Amino acid sequence: MNMAIKSEISSETGLTELLTRQRDSYRSQPSPSYEQRVETLKSLKLALLKFRQPLADALNRDYGTRSTDDTLISDIMPCINNINYSLKNLKKWMKPSRRHAGLLLAPAKVKVHYQPVGVVGIIVPWNFPVMLSVGPLITALSAGNHAMLKLSEFTPETNKVIEEMLASIFDTRQVAVVEGEADVAAEFSSLPFDHLLFTGSTTVGHHVMRAASANLTPVTLELGGKSPVVIAPDMPIATAVERMIYGKCLNSGQICVAPDYVLVPKEKQAEFIQAYQAKFSAMYGKVSDNNDYGAIINQRQFDRLLSVLEDAKSKGAKVISANDEVINTAKRKIPTQLVTHVSDDMQLMQDEIFGPLLPIIGYDTLDEAVTYINDRPRPLALYIMSFDEQVQDRILNQTHSGGVCINETVFHVAADDAPFGGIGPSGMGHYHGKEGFLTLSHAKTVLSRGKLNTGKFIHPPYGNPIQKILYKMFIR
Repeated sequence: MNMAIKSEISSETGLTELLTRQRDSYRSQPSPSYEQRVETLKSLKLALLKFRQPLADALNRDYGTRSTDDTLISDIMPCINNINYSLKNLKKWMKPSRRHAGLLLAPAKVKVHYQPVGVVGIIVPWNFPVMLSVGPLITALSAGNHAMLKLSEFTPETNKVIEEMLASIFDTRQVAVVEGEADVAAEFSSLPFDHLLFTGSTTVGHHVMRAASANLTPVTLELGGKSPVVIAPDMPIATAVERMIYGKCLNSGQICVAPDYVLVPKEKQAEFIQAYQAKFSAMYGKVSDNNDYGAIINQRQFDRLLSVLEDAKSKGAKVISANDEVINTAKRKIPTQLVTHVSDDMQLMQDEIFGPLLPIIGYDTLDEAVTYINDRPRPLALYIMSFDEQVQDRILNQTHSGGVCINETVFHVAADDAPFGGIGPSGMGHYHGKEGFLTLSHAKTVLSRGKLNTGKFIHPPYGNPIQKILYKMFIR
């Protein structure tokens, strides 16, 4: 087995032993105080700030080209904001909530206590390895849990820095990092965690959920899918492009919520292409030597994207580069490839693209666009480009997606005070904000009585006068 457990535990000890040690440590203190959790989060924040440049440098090495600014904006800053938000709200989240006992149970008190679930497993993808490891970790620690992180084998340089950063503040009995390839990931997902959080493809999500089900482990799955952009007839095309292009170009489209395809009025397709080319050239120029524009993570993903593109061409698609630049195979740089004349039999339209290819689909009526979306699996994100509130409401109410941006793309993920997650094939559960805290907590109902015991009035033998009065009150 190709496995490296980045901890004081030897690789021979294995994942099961690591989980056992974490669980034993958790049981020794199953409910960390508010003060302890605050101290933990503040330590993690200081470590992130200290290691921000090493993390950015490591990501650049893993990708070949990855903008430091992109890393700061999309990996480091969201984690810092998440910690700040959690620190501000943690005391309120931890406070037991009072519930109404009702006349039948009176006199009694009912409260819901939010208890840590225990040890949380976090499976991290390669596209945002800092945000998608530290982000869920922040939620797990806020809720008082311990955590094991399985990092992607495709980001070895970044993994080293993440390991060093976490080891500088955590004992491995509280937070541990695991590395390894597919066999390790399979073993990791089969461990009897108290909760398992996976970010990745829908295909792998099936395997993770199947493995977790053997232990009845609750899962949160953030998967993805083909997230559409709907440009309504009222929306100026240049404005629509300005609002959506960053979401497509960030990390070269290697984002689970990146715009996957665009629905545009048929008569405006050519205008869309021209506007996209103009804006792309203004932002990036020639991408081969531009460090602001990222590379594809590795040769495997690069070859996959080229294969998808060739498949589309062979089936009648027309491909237009966003800047007329030839794809740089040496540096794995692909400017956005705008694709028209697409059809459902193309691989491009069957699987999540996860890269800088952008199908453009014309429609005659808005109803046609909505039907097109609803005929396909529910996506992780949906983007509406319209200033008409009736159009916005119409699309919102007639479609399903994990989340929505109106006149923007991808930035809803950064909303700390809102849940993030998919629906159906794009995932299940949430792990941002208060909803994330609740996901990784057990809501335990506690009913308590004082010295007066009214429960005895419903004890057998049945048919006494008090029971008859109760039946008349509640059963009518």
